[in-house]
Amino acid sequence: MSRNAEALATIRARAGEEPVKLGLILGSGLGHLAHAVDGVAIPYGDLPGFPHVGVSGHNPHLHIGMLEGVRVAVFGAREHFYENGNSAAMRPAIEVLKDLGADHLILTNAAGSMRPDIPPGDLMLLSDHINYNGRNPLIGERTDARFVPMTDAHDPDIRKALSDSAKACGIDLKDGVYIWYSGPSFETPAEIRMLKLLGADAVGMSTVPEVILARFMGLKVAAISTITNMAAGMSDEKISHEHTKAMAPLGATKLERILRHYLNSLR
Repeated sequence: MSRNAEALATIRARAGEEPVKLGLILGSGLGHLAHAVDGVAIPYGDLPGFPHVGVSGHNPHLHIGMLEGVRVAVFGAREHFYENGNSAAMRPAIEVLKDLGADHLILTNAAGSMRPDIPPGDLMLLSDHINYNGRNPLIGERTDARFVPMTDAHDPDIRKALSDSAKACGIDLKDGVYIWYSGPSFETPAEIRMLKLLGADAVGMSTVPEVILARFMGLKVAAISTITNMAAGMSDEKISHEHTKAMAPLGATKLERILRHYLNSLR
């Protein structure tokens, strides 16, 4: 039995055979959203092949159950590229999500804003992304399926539905381009000036590999950033991981409202 098959068997034994509709991967400081799921929580350590997570502020459990009347699979944590240099670390988890029946994946992350009109505490719906890191989780894939088209990688229909949900909730949700920087060190002010010239609106250390993997597997994708700080050189605030964890809940409250409304629209 493959590692994915073992993980899938464990999940079905604990959560039941009913397919899930969608997956959700939570970013820094957002893991508490997983506890809103009415179902079971399975530690990553019980699931062969699932990522090792060594970042504080993350909840390394897979939560499967009902949220707003929709059966979901919520990943309370992700493994970042900067932890082990593996851009494909989330591949087994996303493969299992696909095997559980999901047809789309919503990603969240904490990010630094490069736009004064998207300050800390706000949310940004990703219209597109830039893989500035340059690493690709499909390197080593032997089939022609590795040549994944990335036009509309962030699904227009899901993005519109999330935007409509934000409007219905009275939440200002702007669009923007996210750029993936490897981390774990934060960017310098000079690097931020460069990234702005490249067309980025927010910068973070995750998400892009998962978008590529999900598209490779045929899942539709959308992503939302919780803005936890202004990027280096754009304000006087001190940027740190502790600051990220402290600021993430401000946007998480808005994000939870949007996601609940969106899930209701799927019923």
